Amino acid sequence: MTSYPQDTADAGMRRTVSVRWTLASLSLSMLLASLGTSIANVGLPSLAEAFSASFQEVQWVVIAYLLAITTLIVSVGRLGDTFGRRRLLLAGIALFTLASALCGSAPHLAWLIAARAVQGLGAAVMMALAMALVGETVPKEKTGSAIGLLGTMSAIGTALGPSLGGALIAGFGWRAIFLVTVPVGLLVLFLAHRGLPADRPASGTVRLRFDLTGTLVLALTLGTYALAMTIGNGVFGTINLVLLPAVFFGICLFLFVESRAASPLVRLEMVREPLLRSGLATSMLVATVMMTTLVVGPFYLSRGLGLSAALVGLVMSAGPVVSALAGVPAGRFVDRFGARRMAVAALGIMATGCLALSIAPQPLGVAGYVMPLIILTAGYALFQAANTTGVMKDARPEQRGIVSGLLNLSRNLGLITGASVMGAVFSFAAVSEAATAGSAAAAGMRATFAVATVLVVMAAAIAAASRGDASKPVPQQASGVSGN
Repeated sequence: MTSYPQDTADAGMRRTVSVRWTLASLSLSMLLASLGTSIANVGLPSLAEAFSASFQEVQWVVIAYLLAITTLIVSVGRLGDTFGRRRLLLAGIALFTLASALCGSAPHLAWLIAARAVQGLGAAVMMALAMALVGETVPKEKTGSAIGLLGTMSAIGTALGPSLGGALIAGFGWRAIFLVTVPVGLLVLFLAHRGLPADRPASGTVRLRFDLTGTLVLALTLGTYALAMTIGNGVFGTINLVLLPAVFFGICLFLFVESRAASPLVRLEMVREPLLRSGLATSMLVATVMMTTLVVGPFYLSRGLGLSAALVGLVMSAGPVVSALAGVPAGRFVDRFGARRMAVAALGIMATGCLALSIAPQPLGVAGYVMPLIILTAGYALFQAANTTGVMKDARPEQRGIVSGLLNLSRNLGLITGASVMGAVFSFAAVSEAATAGSAAAAGMRATFAVATVLVVMAAAIAAASRGDASKPVPQQASGVSGN
Protein backbone atom coordinates (compact mmCIF):
# COMPACT_ATOMS: atom_id res chain seq x y z
CA MET A 1 0.00 0.00 0.00
CA THR A 2 1.32 3.47 -0.95
CA SER A 3 1.97 5.87 1.94
CA TYR A 4 2.15 9.62 1.24
CA PRO A 5 4.43 11.86 3.35
CA GLN A 6 1.70 14.32 4.31
CA ASP A 7 -0.39 11.50 5.76
CA THR A 8 2.40 9.94 7.84
CA ALA A 9 1.73 11.82 11.10
CA ASP A 10 -2.02 11.34 10.86
CA ALA A 11 -1.60 7.67 10.06
CA GLY A 12 0.69 7.18 13.08
CA MET A 13 -1.80 8.87 15.38
CA ARG A 14 -4.69 6.82 13.99
CA ARG A 15 -2.67 3.64 14.49
CA THR A 16 -1.96 4.50 18.15
CA VAL A 17 -5.63 5.19 18.84
CA SER A 18 -6.62 2.04 16.96
CA VAL A 19 -4.22 -0.11 19.02
CA ARG A 20 -5.73 1.28 22.24
CA TRP A 21 -9.27 0.51 21.09
CA THR A 22 -8.15 -2.94 20.00
CA LEU A 23 -6.46 -3.71 23.34
CA ALA A 24 -9.54 -2.49 25.21
CA SER A 25 -11.82 -4.82 23.27
CA LEU A 26 -9.42 -7.79 23.47
CA SER A 27 -8.85 -7.27 27.22
CA LEU A 28 -12.58 -7.16 27.94
CA SER A 29 -13.06 -10.25 25.76
CA MET A 30 -10.62 -12.16 27.97
CA LEU A 31 -12.35 -10.83 31.11
CA LEU A 32 -15.75 -11.99 29.82
CA ALA A 33 -14.49 -15.49 28.99
CA SER A 34 -12.87 -15.99 32.42
CA LEU A 35 -15.83 -14.41 34.22
CA GLY A 36 -18.12 -16.87 32.46
CA THR A 37 -16.15 -19.70 34.05
CA SER A 38 -15.81 -18.44 37.61
CA ILE A 39 -19.17 -16.73 38.15
CA ALA A 40 -21.20 -19.90 37.53
CA ASN A 41 -19.48 -22.00 40.22
CA VAL A 42 -20.82 -19.92 43.08
CA GLY A 43 -24.37 -20.33 41.75
CA LEU A 44 -24.47 -24.15 41.77
CA PRO A 45 -26.24 -24.47 45.17
CA SER A 46 -28.87 -21.94 44.09
CA LEU A 47 -29.36 -23.74 40.77
CA ALA A 48 -29.80 -27.06 42.54
CA GLU A 49 -32.51 -25.51 44.69
CA ALA A 50 -34.21 -23.62 41.85
CA PHE A 51 -34.45 -26.66 39.55
CA SER A 52 -34.83 -29.30 42.31
CA ALA A 53 -31.74 -31.03 40.90
CA SER A 54 -28.80 -32.89 42.41
CA PHE A 55 -25.30 -31.46 42.60
CA GLN A 56 -24.15 -33.90 39.89
CA GLU A 57 -26.85 -32.58 37.57
CA VAL A 58 -26.21 -28.86 38.07
CA GLN A 59 -22.46 -29.46 37.82
CA TRP A 60 -23.03 -29.81 34.07
CA VAL A 61 -23.68 -26.07 33.98
CA VAL A 62 -19.92 -25.70 34.54
CA ILE A 63 -18.81 -28.80 32.64
CA ALA A 64 -20.77 -27.87 29.47
CA TYR A 65 -18.97 -24.52 29.30
CA LEU A 66 -15.55 -26.11 29.83
CA LEU A 67 -16.23 -28.91 27.35
CA ALA A 68 -17.27 -26.46 24.63
CA ILE A 69 -14.11 -24.41 25.07
CA THR A 70 -11.83 -27.45 25.19
CA THR A 71 -13.26 -29.21 22.14
CA LEU A 72 -13.61 -26.18 19.87
CA ILE A 73 -10.78 -23.78 20.70
CA VAL A 74 -8.32 -25.17 18.14
CA SER A 75 -10.98 -25.24 15.42
CA VAL A 76 -12.04 -21.62 15.95
CA GLY A 77 -8.40 -20.56 15.86
CA ARG A 78 -8.03 -22.16 12.44
CA LEU A 79 -11.35 -20.69 11.28
CA GLY A 80 -10.00 -17.25 12.20
CA ASP A 81 -6.85 -17.88 10.16
CA THR A 82 -8.95 -19.01 7.20
CA PHE A 83 -11.97 -16.70 7.14
CA GLY A 84 -10.83 -13.62 9.05
CA ARG A 85 -10.16 -13.04 12.75
CA ARG A 86 -12.07 -9.78 13.07
CA ARG A 87 -15.21 -11.19 11.51
CA LEU A 88 -15.09 -14.33 13.65
CA LEU A 89 -14.29 -12.52 16.90
CA LEU A 90 -17.25 -10.18 16.42
CA ALA A 91 -19.46 -13.23 15.83
CA GLY A 92 -18.04 -14.91 18.94
CA ILE A 93 -18.73 -11.90 21.17
CA ALA A 94 -22.27 -11.62 19.79
CA LEU A 95 -22.82 -15.36 20.35
CA PHE A 96 -21.52 -15.17 23.93
CA THR A 97 -23.83 -12.22 24.66
CA LEU A 98 -26.88 -13.92 23.15
CA ALA A 99 -26.14 -17.14 25.03
CA SER A 100 -25.82 -15.16 28.29
CA ALA A 101 -29.35 -13.85 27.76
CA LEU A 102 -30.57 -17.39 27.03
CA CYS A 103 -28.92 -18.64 30.23
CA GLY A 104 -30.59 -15.92 32.28
CA SER A 105 -34.01 -16.75 30.84
CA ALA A 106 -33.69 -20.55 31.06
CA PRO A 107 -37.03 -22.15 32.06
CA HIS A 108 -35.44 -25.49 32.98
CA LEU A 109 -32.02 -27.03 33.62
CA ALA A 110 -31.60 -28.69 30.20
CA TRP A 111 -32.11 -25.29 28.52
CA LEU A 112 -29.51 -23.72 30.82
CA ILE A 113 -26.92 -26.45 30.13
CA ALA A 114 -27.43 -26.15 26.36
CA ALA A 115 -27.14 -22.36 26.52
CA ARG A 116 -23.95 -22.67 28.57
CA ALA A 117 -22.45 -24.89 25.84
CA VAL A 118 -23.25 -22.18 23.28
CA GLN A 119 -21.77 -19.58 25.62
CA GLY A 120 -18.63 -21.74 25.82
CA LEU A 121 -18.36 -21.66 22.03
CA GLY A 122 -18.39 -17.86 22.14
CA ALA A 123 -15.77 -17.92 24.91
CA ALA A 124 -13.56 -20.26 22.84
CA VAL A 125 -13.63 -17.76 19.98
CA MET A 126 -12.72 -14.87 22.29
CA MET A 127 -9.91 -16.74 24.01
CA ALA A 128 -8.32 -18.09 20.82
CA LEU A 129 -8.52 -14.94 18.72
CA ALA A 130 -7.69 -12.34 21.38
CA MET A 131 -4.11 -13.65 21.64
CA ALA A 132 -3.82 -13.98 17.86
CA LEU A 133 -4.95 -10.40 17.26
CA VAL A 134 -2.40 -9.07 19.75
CA GLY A 135 0.37 -10.39 17.52
CA GLU A 136 -1.29 -8.75 14.53
CA THR A 137 -1.89 -5.27 15.97
CA VAL A 138 0.77 -4.64 18.63
CA PRO A 139 4.44 -3.91 17.75
CA LYS A 140 6.71 -6.86 18.51
CA GLU A 141 8.68 -5.01 21.17
CA LYS A 142 5.43 -4.42 23.11
CA THR A 143 3.92 -7.88 22.70
CA GLY A 144 4.89 -9.04 26.19
CA SER A 145 3.22 -6.04 27.86
CA ALA A 146 0.05 -6.53 25.80
CA ILE A 147 -0.14 -10.22 26.61
CA GLY A 148 0.50 -9.40 30.26
CA LEU A 149 -2.48 -7.04 30.12
CA LEU A 150 -4.68 -9.82 28.71
CA GLY A 151 -3.47 -12.13 31.48
CA THR A 152 -4.31 -9.47 34.05
CA MET A 153 -7.85 -9.09 32.72
CA SER A 154 -8.31 -12.86 32.69
CA ALA A 155 -7.16 -13.03 36.32
CA ILE A 156 -9.49 -10.16 37.27
CA GLY A 157 -12.39 -12.06 35.70
CA THR A 158 -11.48 -15.18 37.66
CA ALA A 159 -11.12 -13.25 40.92
CA LEU A 160 -14.26 -11.19 40.37
CA GLY A 161 -16.55 -14.14 39.58
CA PRO A 162 -17.15 -15.62 43.05
CA SER A 163 -17.62 -12.31 44.89
CA LEU A 164 -19.72 -10.68 42.15
CA GLY A 165 -21.77 -13.83 41.68
CA GLY A 166 -22.48 -14.13 45.40
CA ALA A 167 -23.60 -10.51 45.64
CA LEU A 168 -25.85 -10.82 42.57
CA ILE A 169 -27.46 -14.03 43.80
CA ALA A 170 -28.10 -12.51 47.22
CA GLY A 171 -29.66 -9.40 45.72
CA PHE A 172 -31.39 -10.54 42.53
CA GLY A 173 -31.34 -14.36 42.30
CA TRP A 174 -29.37 -16.80 40.18
CA ARG A 175 -30.47 -15.40 36.80
CA ALA A 176 -28.51 -12.20 37.48
CA ILE A 177 -25.14 -14.00 37.28
CA PHE A 178 -25.78 -14.66 33.58
CA LEU A 179 -27.70 -11.51 32.68
CA VAL A 180 -24.94 -9.25 34.07
CA THR A 181 -22.67 -10.26 31.18
CA VAL A 182 -25.20 -9.11 28.55
CA PRO A 183 -24.53 -5.34 28.82
CA VAL A 184 -20.81 -6.01 29.16
CA GLY A 185 -20.94 -8.17 26.05
CA LEU A 186 -22.72 -5.42 24.11
CA LEU A 187 -20.04 -2.94 25.20
CA VAL A 188 -17.25 -5.29 24.09
CA LEU A 189 -19.02 -5.82 20.76
CA PHE A 190 -19.15 -2.05 20.19
CA LEU A 191 -15.48 -1.57 21.11
CA ALA A 192 -14.38 -4.50 18.95
CA HIS A 193 -16.40 -3.31 15.97
CA ARG A 194 -14.82 0.13 16.29
CA GLY A 195 -11.25 -0.84 17.16
CA LEU A 196 -10.37 -4.17 15.52
CA PRO A 197 -8.35 -3.88 12.31
CA ALA A 198 -9.95 -5.02 9.07
CA ASP A 199 -9.19 -8.59 8.05
CA ARG A 200 -6.33 -8.81 5.64
CA PRO A 201 -7.19 -10.50 2.38
CA ALA A 202 -5.68 -13.97 2.38
CA SER A 203 -3.59 -15.19 -0.50
CA GLY A 204 -4.75 -18.16 -2.53
CA THR A 205 -2.23 -20.41 -0.83
CA VAL A 206 -3.65 -19.63 2.63
CA ARG A 207 -7.39 -19.64 2.09
CA LEU A 208 -7.99 -23.36 1.57
CA ARG A 209 -10.90 -25.60 2.43
CA PHE A 210 -11.70 -25.95 6.12
CA ASP A 211 -10.74 -29.36 7.53
CA LEU A 212 -14.19 -30.51 8.67
CA THR A 213 -13.19 -34.17 9.15
CA GLY A 214 -10.17 -33.30 11.29
CA THR A 215 -12.24 -30.82 13.28
CA LEU A 216 -14.91 -33.43 14.09
CA VAL A 217 -12.36 -36.11 15.03
CA LEU A 218 -10.44 -33.69 17.26
CA ALA A 219 -13.61 -32.37 18.92
CA LEU A 220 -14.86 -35.90 19.67
CA THR A 221 -11.44 -36.95 20.97
CA LEU A 222 -11.06 -33.91 23.24
CA GLY A 223 -14.64 -34.25 24.45
CA THR A 224 -13.99 -37.89 25.31
CA TYR A 225 -10.82 -36.92 27.19
CA ALA A 226 -12.65 -34.20 29.12
CA LEU A 227 -15.37 -36.66 30.09
CA ALA A 228 -12.80 -39.28 31.09
CA MET A 229 -11.16 -36.74 33.38
CA THR A 230 -14.35 -35.32 34.92
CA ILE A 231 -16.75 -38.26 35.31
CA GLY A 232 -16.41 -39.82 38.73
CA ASN A 233 -15.14 -36.70 40.56
CA GLY A 234 -11.51 -37.83 40.51
CA VAL A 235 -12.22 -41.53 41.22
CA PHE A 236 -11.42 -43.66 38.18
CA GLY A 237 -14.06 -46.28 37.51
CA THR A 238 -15.16 -48.52 34.66
CA ILE A 239 -16.43 -45.66 32.48
CA ASN A 240 -13.13 -43.80 32.80
CA LEU A 241 -11.15 -46.91 31.87
CA VAL A 242 -13.31 -47.39 28.77
CA LEU A 243 -13.03 -43.77 27.68
CA LEU A 244 -9.22 -43.50 27.93
CA PRO A 245 -8.49 -46.14 25.23
CA ALA A 246 -11.07 -44.36 23.08
CA VAL A 247 -9.04 -41.18 23.53
CA PHE A 248 -5.86 -42.95 22.37
CA PHE A 249 -7.70 -44.31 19.33
CA GLY A 250 -9.03 -40.81 18.59
CA ILE A 251 -5.51 -39.32 18.70
CA CYS A 252 -4.22 -41.95 16.28
CA LEU A 253 -7.18 -41.37 13.96
CA PHE A 254 -6.65 -37.60 14.09
CA LEU A 255 -2.96 -37.94 13.18
CA PHE A 256 -3.89 -40.22 10.28
CA VAL A 257 -6.57 -37.82 9.00
CA GLU A 258 -4.27 -34.79 9.28
CA SER A 259 -1.44 -36.53 7.43
CA ARG A 260 -3.74 -37.03 4.43
CA ALA A 261 -5.76 -33.80 4.50
CA ALA A 262 -5.20 -31.25 1.73
CA SER A 263 -5.74 -28.39 4.20
CA PRO A 264 -5.20 -29.91 7.66
CA LEU A 265 -6.54 -28.33 10.84
CA VAL A 266 -3.12 -28.74 12.50
CA ARG A 267 -0.03 -29.08 10.34
CA LEU A 268 2.02 -31.83 11.94
CA GLU A 269 5.30 -30.08 11.06
CA MET A 270 4.22 -27.20 13.33
CA VAL A 271 4.24 -29.45 16.38
CA ARG A 272 7.74 -30.63 15.45
CA GLU A 273 9.11 -27.13 15.96
CA PRO A 274 10.97 -27.21 19.32
CA LEU A 275 9.71 -23.88 20.68
CA LEU A 276 6.04 -24.58 19.97
CA ARG A 277 6.29 -28.14 21.27
CA SER A 278 8.01 -26.92 24.43
CA GLY A 279 5.47 -24.12 24.89
CA LEU A 280 2.52 -26.49 24.65
CA ALA A 281 4.04 -29.12 26.96
CA THR A 282 5.04 -26.63 29.66
CA SER A 283 1.66 -24.87 29.41
CA MET A 284 -0.18 -28.12 30.10
CA LEU A 285 2.09 -29.06 33.03
CA VAL A 286 1.81 -25.60 34.60
CA ALA A 287 -1.98 -25.52 34.22
CA THR A 288 -2.16 -28.92 35.91
CA VAL A 289 -0.22 -27.49 38.85
CA MET A 290 -2.31 -24.32 39.09
CA MET A 291 -5.53 -26.33 39.13
CA THR A 292 -4.16 -28.00 42.25
CA THR A 293 -4.57 -24.76 44.19
CA LEU A 294 -8.27 -24.64 43.24
CA VAL A 295 -8.93 -28.31 43.98
CA VAL A 296 -6.83 -28.87 47.11
CA GLY A 297 -6.85 -25.37 48.61
CA PRO A 298 -10.50 -25.27 49.78
CA PHE A 299 -10.27 -28.69 51.49
CA TYR A 300 -7.05 -27.82 53.30
CA LEU A 301 -8.28 -24.40 54.41
CA SER A 302 -11.65 -25.67 55.64
CA ARG A 303 -10.70 -29.06 57.08
CA GLY A 304 -7.01 -28.59 57.82
CA LEU A 305 -7.20 -25.06 59.23
CA GLY A 306 -10.89 -24.97 60.20
CA LEU A 307 -11.74 -21.77 58.32
CA SER A 308 -15.32 -20.76 57.57
CA ALA A 309 -16.62 -20.72 54.00
CA ALA A 310 -16.34 -16.92 53.85
CA LEU A 311 -12.71 -16.98 55.01
CA VAL A 312 -11.89 -19.79 52.59
CA GLY A 313 -13.18 -17.65 49.72
CA LEU A 314 -11.19 -14.66 50.95
CA VAL A 315 -7.95 -16.63 51.21
CA MET A 316 -8.54 -18.30 47.84
CA SER A 317 -8.90 -14.90 46.18
CA ALA A 318 -5.27 -14.10 47.03
CA GLY A 319 -4.09 -16.09 44.01
CA PRO A 320 -6.15 -14.30 41.33
CA VAL A 321 -5.42 -10.93 42.95
CA VAL A 322 -1.66 -11.59 42.72
CA SER A 323 -2.09 -12.65 39.06
CA ALA A 324 -4.00 -9.45 38.32
CA LEU A 325 -1.34 -7.27 39.95
CA ALA A 326 1.61 -9.15 38.44
CA GLY A 327 0.32 -9.49 34.86
CA VAL A 328 1.43 -6.15 33.39
CA PRO A 329 4.82 -6.00 35.23
CA ALA A 330 5.46 -9.59 34.11
CA GLY A 331 4.86 -8.56 30.50
CA ARG A 332 7.35 -5.71 30.84
CA PHE A 333 9.98 -8.07 32.28
CA VAL A 334 9.45 -10.32 29.27
CA ASP A 335 9.86 -7.40 26.84
CA ARG A 336 13.06 -6.34 28.59
CA PHE A 337 14.82 -9.64 29.35
CA GLY A 338 13.42 -12.01 26.73
CA ALA A 339 10.64 -14.59 26.74
CA ARG A 340 12.66 -17.79 27.01
CA ARG A 341 14.89 -16.58 29.85
CA MET A 342 11.87 -15.34 31.81
CA ALA A 343 9.98 -18.61 31.24
CA VAL A 344 12.75 -20.62 32.90
CA ALA A 345 13.02 -18.07 35.75
CA ALA A 346 9.25 -18.16 36.26
CA LEU A 347 9.24 -21.95 36.54
CA GLY A 348 11.99 -21.70 39.15
CA ILE A 349 9.81 -19.31 41.17
CA MET A 350 6.84 -21.66 40.81
CA ALA A 351 8.91 -24.63 41.97
CA THR A 352 9.89 -22.66 45.08
CA GLY A 353 6.24 -21.96 45.88
CA CYS A 354 5.18 -25.57 45.35
CA LEU A 355 8.05 -26.86 47.48
CA ALA A 356 7.12 -24.46 50.28
CA LEU A 357 3.50 -25.69 50.19
CA SER A 358 4.66 -29.31 50.29
CA ILE A 359 6.65 -28.80 53.50
CA ALA A 360 4.63 -26.02 55.19
CA PRO A 361 3.78 -27.12 58.74
CA GLN A 362 0.14 -26.93 59.76
CA PRO A 363 0.79 -24.77 62.87
CA LEU A 364 1.79 -21.83 60.65
CA GLY A 365 -1.91 -21.52 59.78
CA VAL A 366 -3.14 -19.27 57.00
CA ALA A 367 0.24 -17.52 56.60
CA GLY A 368 1.88 -20.87 55.88
CA TYR A 369 -0.49 -21.30 52.95
CA VAL A 370 -0.86 -17.75 51.62
CA MET A 371 2.84 -16.83 51.42
CA PRO A 372 3.84 -19.82 49.26
CA LEU A 373 0.65 -19.30 47.22
CA ILE A 374 1.72 -15.71 46.46
CA ILE A 375 5.14 -16.94 45.29
CA LEU A 376 3.55 -19.66 43.16
CA THR A 377 0.99 -17.32 41.57
CA ALA A 378 3.52 -14.56 40.85
CA GLY A 379 5.67 -17.14 39.07
CA TYR A 380 2.63 -18.30 37.13
CA ALA A 381 1.83 -14.76 35.93
CA LEU A 382 5.41 -14.38 34.70
CA PHE A 383 5.34 -17.79 33.01
CA GLN A 384 2.07 -17.05 31.19
CA ALA A 385 3.42 -13.79 29.79
CA ALA A 386 6.77 -15.33 28.81
CA ASN A 387 5.47 -18.57 27.33
CA THR A 388 2.64 -16.95 25.35
CA THR A 389 4.90 -14.17 24.07
CA GLY A 390 7.64 -16.58 23.02
CA VAL A 391 5.27 -18.88 21.14
CA MET A 392 3.18 -16.15 19.50
CA LYS A 393 6.22 -14.11 18.39
CA ASP A 394 7.59 -17.08 16.47
CA ALA A 395 4.24 -17.90 14.84
CA ARG A 396 3.78 -16.85 11.23
CA PRO A 397 0.93 -14.36 10.68
CA GLU A 398 -1.31 -16.85 8.89
CA GLN A 399 -0.93 -19.36 11.75
CA ARG A 400 -1.45 -17.15 14.80
CA GLY A 401 -5.06 -18.24 15.26
CA ILE A 402 -4.26 -21.94 15.29
CA VAL A 403 -1.19 -21.45 17.52
CA SER A 404 -3.24 -19.41 20.00
CA GLY A 405 -5.89 -22.13 19.91
CA LEU A 406 -3.29 -24.81 20.63
CA LEU A 407 -1.92 -22.81 23.57
CA ASN A 408 -5.38 -22.40 25.07
CA LEU A 409 -6.10 -26.06 24.40
CA SER A 410 -2.97 -27.18 26.26
CA ARG A 411 -3.97 -24.98 29.19
CA ASN A 412 -7.51 -26.36 29.30
CA LEU A 413 -6.28 -29.95 29.08
CA GLY A 414 -3.97 -29.19 32.00
CA LEU A 415 -6.86 -27.75 34.03
CA ILE A 416 -9.00 -30.82 33.36
CA THR A 417 -6.10 -33.18 34.14
CA GLY A 418 -5.26 -31.29 37.31
CA ALA A 419 -8.84 -31.42 38.56
CA SER A 420 -8.93 -35.19 38.15
CA VAL A 421 -5.39 -36.48 38.71
CA MET A 422 -4.28 -34.06 41.43
CA GLY A 423 -7.64 -34.45 43.14
CA ALA A 424 -7.08 -38.21 43.16
CA VAL A 425 -3.58 -37.74 44.63
CA PHE A 426 -5.02 -35.58 47.40
CA SER A 427 -7.80 -38.09 48.16
CA PHE A 428 -5.38 -41.02 48.26
CA ALA A 429 -2.90 -39.26 50.55
CA ALA A 430 -5.66 -37.97 52.85
CA VAL A 431 -7.30 -41.39 53.17
CA SER A 432 -3.93 -43.00 53.88
CA GLU A 433 -3.52 -40.72 56.90
CA ALA A 434 -5.27 -42.57 59.71
CA ALA A 435 -5.81 -39.54 61.93
CA THR A 436 -8.15 -36.59 62.32
CA ALA A 437 -9.77 -34.84 59.35
CA GLY A 438 -7.44 -31.87 59.86
CA SER A 439 -4.23 -33.87 59.75
CA ALA A 440 -5.54 -35.93 56.83
CA ALA A 441 -6.19 -32.77 54.81
CA ALA A 442 -2.73 -31.45 55.68
CA ALA A 443 -1.11 -34.73 54.62
CA GLY A 444 -3.07 -34.67 51.38
CA MET A 445 -1.96 -31.14 50.62
CA ARG A 446 1.70 -31.87 51.29
CA ALA A 447 1.65 -34.96 49.06
CA THR A 448 -0.19 -33.19 46.24
CA PHE A 449 2.17 -30.23 46.15
CA ALA A 450 5.17 -32.57 46.31
CA VAL A 451 3.87 -34.06 43.03
CA ALA A 452 3.25 -30.53 41.75
CA THR A 453 6.87 -29.62 42.49
CA VAL A 454 8.04 -32.53 40.35
CA LEU A 455 5.78 -31.42 37.49
CA VAL A 456 7.14 -27.85 37.60
CA VAL A 457 10.72 -29.13 37.61
CA MET A 458 9.85 -31.24 34.56
CA ALA A 459 8.43 -28.15 32.86
CA ALA A 460 11.60 -26.17 33.68
CA ALA A 461 13.76 -28.94 32.18
CA ILE A 462 11.66 -28.89 28.98
CA ALA A 463 11.86 -25.09 28.75
CA ALA A 464 15.63 -25.07 29.33
CA ALA A 465 16.14 -27.77 26.69
CA SER A 466 14.09 -25.77 24.18
CA ARG A 467 16.42 -22.79 24.71
CA GLY A 468 19.29 -24.99 23.56
CA ASP A 469 17.32 -26.16 20.53
CA ALA A 470 16.40 -22.59 19.67
CA SER A 471 20.07 -21.65 19.39
CA LYS A 472 20.44 -24.18 16.57
CA PRO A 473 19.38 -23.22 13.06
CA VAL A 474 15.83 -24.40 12.38
CA PRO A 475 14.70 -24.71 8.77
CA GLN A 476 11.48 -22.79 9.44
CA GLN A 477 11.32 -21.10 6.08
CA ALA A 478 11.07 -24.39 4.26
CA SER A 479 8.13 -25.70 6.26
CA GLY A 480 6.52 -22.29 6.52
CA VAL A 481 5.92 -21.67 2.86
CA SER A 482 4.71 -25.03 1.76
CA GLY A 483 1.23 -26.24 2.22
CA ASN A 484 -0.41 -23.11 3.47
